[in-house]
Amino acid sequence: MNHTPRTRTVAGCTLLVIALGAGGTACSSGGSPLTDKPYDATDQLSFNGLSEDGKKADPDKPLEVTADDDRITDVTATDAAGRSVTGELSADGSRWHSTTPLAANAHYTVRVSTEDEDGAPGRKVLSFDTSKPTTKKRLGVTFGPESGTYGVGQPITAKLDKPVKDKAQRAIVERALRVDAVPAVQGAWHWVDDKELHYRPKEYWPAHTTVQVHSNLEGVKIGDRLWGAKSKPLKLTIGDSIVALTDAASHSLTVYKNGEDIKEMPVTTGKPGFETRNGVKVVLGKEYFVRMRSATVGIAEGSADSYDLPVYYATRLTWSGEYVHAAPWSVGSQGYANVSHGCTGMSTANAEWFFNHVHEGDVVKVVNSGGDTMEPFGNGFGDWNLSWKNWRTGSALVAGTPDAPTAAQRARLRPESV
Repeated sequence: MNHTPRTRTVAGCTLLVIALGAGGTACSSGGSPLTDKPYDATDQLSFNGLSEDGKKADPDKPLEVTADDDRITDVTATDAAGRSVTGELSADGSRWHSTTPLAANAHYTVRVSTEDEDGAPGRKVLSFDTSKPTTKKRLGVTFGPESGTYGVGQPITAKLDKPVKDKAQRAIVERALRVDAVPAVQGAWHWVDDKELHYRPKEYWPAHTTVQVHSNLEGVKIGDRLWGAKSKPLKLTIGDSIVALTDAASHSLTVYKNGEDIKEMPVTTGKPGFETRNGVKVVLGKEYFVRMRSATVGIAEGSADSYDLPVYYATRLTWSGEYVHAAPWSVGSQGYANVSHGCTGMSTANAEWFFNHVHEGDVVKVVNSGGDTMEPFGNGFGDWNLSWKNWRTGSALVAGTPDAPTAAQRARLRPESV
């Protein structure tokens, strides 16, 4: 193949594509020979959206290189600080594009290696500068729950509108999320995933605590083009301490208010194969009427375990459908046997009393069930089922443990004794 330069509309010193971006400011050809001295691959490389007016490249735009007849074998792009740009090369070698962002105000060197149909190596090296970003990406935070009065088990949530994976960036974000409580408590944030954090104290909130949550991220640089945005603060009031203890072995539920036993009720919990989850759950809400159908939890319609029932005074504990509710059909078993499909059933009168005395954020703890322990995240608020030590490992401010635990790691974390 003849590799003499061809007449092209793209000049040899602007061979890099920044999609919808500006042109490189300087370039040079060269490189180390491999088996043969590499030919100048300028006329085999195509680039789109590149101007030749000397403007700096927009760092918010991706890097792209495409080949005409030759095949791209390797592309490296590094800045003056030695940071590499990660990219993907198509299977046929016709296109390479970046998969990580460029840095602003940086000087980059790009080395493109190719080979022709005869296997002869080609080479092109160029350099360019990036400008300040044309737009700044803003990271916003939404705190939850809504302002109001909650029980002593209510975690604080912080949902980010963009993912944050980098360890150092997570530390910047977490350090700016402030929780002020009166009386003061020892507490910590825990990264549930790249876009959500939960905050809880070491122990349950003291009754009648005032909690104020706000973000100091506004105007703070988090990453190369990521800056903190203004976020709405949150104020919560913690009510009386309401903790319900369900003992699946004794078939009873006892409600404690501010540490005092105020009511004990006979109940039934999950039967073998449908055991109620052990551990601490936080009340998610209350529904006066719920139509409960077995098909929604994977029980085949028409089977021995299928059901379709109107249920009243239903206090929700998990998103997957675990409630404390009225179960008049099982009154004969309440206090004696576990016959439910996982919920905690009680008489209509007792369910009404429970419904009227518990609130969102109150605690329901189940012990002595044959079921698994309530998962920490994803099915409601199981946050209290992690020991304080393991809770803190999810903080980016704890040395050596800045990453949120994986699902497998969370499954291995030790439940807390409360």
